[in-house]
Amino acid sequence: MAEPFLVESPDVTYSKDYIEAKYTYSTVHVCKENGLTKVRPCSTRFTFRTGRQVPRLGVMLVGWGGNNGTTVTAAVLANRLGLSWMTKTGRKKANYYGSLLQASTVCLGTGPAGDVYVPFRDLLPMVHPNDIVFDGWDISSLNLAEAMRRAEVLDWQLQEQLWPHMEKLKPRPSIYIPEFIAANQEERADNVLRGSKAEQVEQIRRDIRDFKEASGVDKVIVLWTANTERFCDVVPGLNDTAESLLRAVERGLEVSPSTLFAVASILEGCAYINGSPQNTFVPGAVELAAQRRVFICGDDFKSGQTKLKSVLVDFLVGAGLKTKSIVSYNHLGNNDGKNLSAPQQFRSKEISKSNVVDDTVQANPVLYGPQDKPDHCVVIKYVPYVGDSKRALDEYTSEIMMGGTNTIVIHNTCEVRGEWRDACLRTGGALHGAGGSARAPPTPLCPAGLPAGQSHHPGPGHPHGAVPAHHLLHRERPRVPGLPQRPLHRGLPLQGAPGA
Repeated sequence: MAEPFLVESPDVTYSKDYIEAKYTYSTVHVCKENGLTKVRPCSTRFTFRTGRQVPRLGVMLVGWGGNNGTTVTAAVLANRLGLSWMTKTGRKKANYYGSLLQASTVCLGTGPAGDVYVPFRDLLPMVHPNDIVFDGWDISSLNLAEAMRRAEVLDWQLQEQLWPHMEKLKPRPSIYIPEFIAANQEERADNVLRGSKAEQVEQIRRDIRDFKEASGVDKVIVLWTANTERFCDVVPGLNDTAESLLRAVERGLEVSPSTLFAVASILEGCAYINGSPQNTFVPGAVELAAQRRVFICGDDFKSGQTKLKSVLVDFLVGAGLKTKSIVSYNHLGNNDGKNLSAPQQFRSKEISKSNVVDDTVQANPVLYGPQDKPDHCVVIKYVPYVGDSKRALDEYTSEIMMGGTNTIVIHNTCEVRGEWRDACLRTGGALHGAGGSARAPPTPLCPAGLPAGQSHHPGPGHPHGAVPAHHLLHRERPRVPGLPQRPLHRGLPLQGAPGA
């Protein structure tokens, strides 16, 4: 495929099939010896190879018939078909606003006229969302057109145009274990798999193989966009190792549906993304992914109120203010809100929303002592009338100089089409970059010091050996374009973000 730009460097070579880049990964090791803090620069030399031929990508959504699954599928179809529709404020055209890959830019370097920016999607050969083939599972039997109407997210004139395309799409039967989601979901569960847990995992594996063969895709990624589950206890001998987890599946012991999907995906060699806040990746699942060299990641997409929280607390503490109280109130009326009205499922979401500020607090021992952290209260209420228009109200109170206080109050309205659109786009593009670049042995895509083939897991619990999450915006955002910009594709230094 044609290159949007060419790197002239002895560390970057181009062949017909690959771009190969040599990259030095620099880190700093800090330790204390005899009461003295010592700082040692470290570096590891990597060679990364990226395929220039973009594979045909299939994405299988768990919860395909929900608000998120139907909206993402509809958005891709609308963009692929070039649809437009009238609203009370004028004509709207399908676009990918809100997509990190399709609608943001990265600084490539400096030219005669100043900084040069290129679209994120041009950093490396990347799957375009219009080319993604969708399939998936859902406990509800509605086809995607009916599910789209039930979701009440998209304008009706757009739904009418999409209807003949969406009604052809029907979810496969899914895994339903009632004790992991709210009891109020039972009325939707008319499309479920029968049999033992082991039989259900085997059926999911067959579904993946069937989809890959029938669609002709080269790669399949599985993305969990279904209901939030309750947390699953990590128990020695049950799910603490890959062996114990597989044994638990065979014996029909407690394993959550999301973990069963993860196990099936890993055994089929498919990357698995967790888009909800439960602890899908118990240590055994992480170990299994590492053994099979399969990419896994995810701990809720955190793209609404929680993302705003990571930005604002980062700003406040970074400015030297000591944030003492964070109170977050939400109400929403979609099925996500209905499921979260159950205490155990709400607890999973509460943990996800609360731990997003931990990095910020731990990074500033000047303001916060070892046991010192802000009071943090999260409230979520189910209000059916507001539908998918989620309302969030946040209050941040911080101590300032000489005994003063500062209070900021924010009201935010978030709809599914904005909050979740990027889910599959990030899956289709970023994971193609990560997966494609890690294809060339013996240099796996991982930070120095991790074992070869280590999976990436930014989730609750951070099992031993996994890569922990970083919620601070100033650390997180530069690393995203840095992934393809530095080691994967170009061998380029990252612009404008020293130390990232």
